[in-house]
Amino acid sequence: MEGFFRALFFPIILLYVISTARCTAAAAAGIKQAASDRAALLSFKSLVDDAPFGALSSWNNGSLHYCSWRGVSCGRSHPDRVTALDLKSLRLAGIISPSVANLTFIQRIDLSDNMLDGSIPEEVGSLRRLRYLNLSVNSLRGAIPSSLGNCSNLRLLNLRGNNLNGEIPPTLSRLSDLQVLLLNQNMLQGTIPDSLGNLSSLLILSLDDNSLSGAMPPSFGRLLSLERLEIQFTNLTGTIPPTLTNLSALNALALRRNNLHGEIPHFAKLPFLSYLDCGSNHLSGTIPISLGRLSSLEYLLLGMNNLTGEIPSSLYNLSSLNTLELFYNQLEGTLPSDIGNTLPNLQVLRMYGNQLGGQIPASLSNASELYDLELSLNAFHGTIPQSLGALQSLLRLTLAFNRLEARNPSDWSFITALTNCTSLQALDLRNNLLQGMMPKSLVNLSTSLYILVLGNNQISGIIPSEIENFINLTVLDMSVNDLRGTIPVEISHLWQLQYLDLSNNMLSGEIPPTLGKLTRMDRLYLGSNEFEGAIPPTISNIMTYKSKNPMQGTTNTEKHNHHPKYLTFEKEHQIRTCTTPSDSRPTPSSPPAPSVRSKRPHTIYQIHQQVKLKFTNQNQILRRTQIGKWGRDLIGVGHGVVAKHDVAGAVEGDCGGDDAAHAALDCGGD
Repeated sequence: MEGFFRALFFPIILLYVISTARCTAAAAAGIKQAASDRAALLSFKSLVDDAPFGALSSWNNGSLHYCSWRGVSCGRSHPDRVTALDLKSLRLAGIISPSVANLTFIQRIDLSDNMLDGSIPEEVGSLRRLRYLNLSVNSLRGAIPSSLGNCSNLRLLNLRGNNLNGEIPPTLSRLSDLQVLLLNQNMLQGTIPDSLGNLSSLLILSLDDNSLSGAMPPSFGRLLSLERLEIQFTNLTGTIPPTLTNLSALNALALRRNNLHGEIPHFAKLPFLSYLDCGSNHLSGTIPISLGRLSSLEYLLLGMNNLTGEIPSSLYNLSSLNTLELFYNQLEGTLPSDIGNTLPNLQVLRMYGNQLGGQIPASLSNASELYDLELSLNAFHGTIPQSLGALQSLLRLTLAFNRLEARNPSDWSFITALTNCTSLQALDLRNNLLQGMMPKSLVNLSTSLYILVLGNNQISGIIPSEIENFINLTVLDMSVNDLRGTIPVEISHLWQLQYLDLSNNMLSGEIPPTLGKLTRMDRLYLGSNEFEGAIPPTISNIMTYKSKNPMQGTTNTEKHNHHPKYLTFEKEHQIRTCTTPSDSRPTPSSPPAPSVRSKRPHTIYQIHQQVKLKFTNQNQILRRTQIGKWGRDLIGVGHGVVAKHDVAGAVEGDCGGDDAAHAALDCGGD
């Protein structure tokens, strides 16, 4: 019996020894790995050149366990192993240490919104447990490491807002669990790998703002889980793949500003699509009737293409529609009279630069949230509906270059109605057929107004002294009308004024010296009037001028012989002027609505190009010119719209110059 117990006891002792040895070895390995994690963190810190606000000060505390350092998290099962490094928005500068690859238990790295530069370490691709990698909004350079395709558990890869170049690595297609891929706002080149269509778990794909080329891969039609696809501001060519109509989960499709051509596919089978932006391409054909079956659609942005035909009536049944942008196409027809009833949630309507006619529907007032209404450069006729004054949220109203009329005082009632729009910021009515006395209620418009353009009409009367009510006014254009009287000195109270055009009227008297107080003035046009006397020295102190017959120093008896017909005052470094004939003043009339699609840029709050009349003896010539500063083309003052052409450069047919964005309003010769 004793021998039996001895025989049994020996294996137990042996198992205990083996188990203890294993535990000791594991503990030793754990200590070694923990030391490796600490060393990796210290290596990371050593390559951070700047950490303002003491962002990493806790990392200097030798008595504080590294799992308690700022931004460091450790696991529950392995309490000494780093599982997350979260140091976003700390203004860290320096490079990313390759030693982060030694944090073998790490699942999350977030270094976004810092000032890190250098390249992404190739070694990061060895982190097999990594699920979340966010290095966005830094200054990282070089190529995207192909080794990232080895991070087999990666769910999110966010590298947007850096200076990464090279091509998109095809190896990323190995990331079968990837749900979010954000590579936008870099300098990536080459074509989009067709193999990205294998990312079957992908929910969001953004490749915006790169220098990609070639066609969009038809394989994207296999991304059946995709909810957002954004490939804007690149150089994609070819057509929109019809396979995209298979993406039944798609919520947003943004393809703005590429070189895509062909027709718009029929997206009718995308029940969740709420955002469709194909603007600023070369798409042609008609707008598909089937778009009217997208019952969830809130944003339809198709501006700056070559679309023709009439707008499908089915679009006006999309009651959920918030924004409708069809500007700068070749669309015809009229707006339905009940548009405001069928689109009650409409907030933005931009139809400028087409061939639309008929009357402006009075029912637009029923779209009570409408804040941006832009119908310029069309052939609308009739009077401006008084009902627009019911749009209490209205910010921008641009109806320029149409055939809108005001022949008697009652036709001007819309101005009185617009005084109810207390947030109105921009009103552009130039180049229409508005006649008669300027309504007194004009001065009761919103004091938020910063753009007021009434030029190239047939408005008579005087400039009211109450114009000083518009304390935020930046642009004031009343040129080419029949205004008489003097320039009210109260204009000098508009201290934010940068652009003033009163040319081609019948204003008289002297130029108010107080205009010299407008130190922000960038353009001053007073030519083709009946002014007397000399140019006030106060203006000469802040401006230089050119004119056909300078008035400086003339006497009252000499003014009839030396009166200039066109004066242009500008800042010295950007003088550019042209003169008009001195024998007669042409009678303004509205030009025909343009039949050729304009390619003018239109960006928010900056007038880079403005259509203006330049007179000759026989006719009126539409000139496109560039002026700067005010931030939005008056033809299209849409919110957040992006131009097809570089707004800083000269445009074909424009005068350009060393500083094209600040070229004079009327430039060139006769």
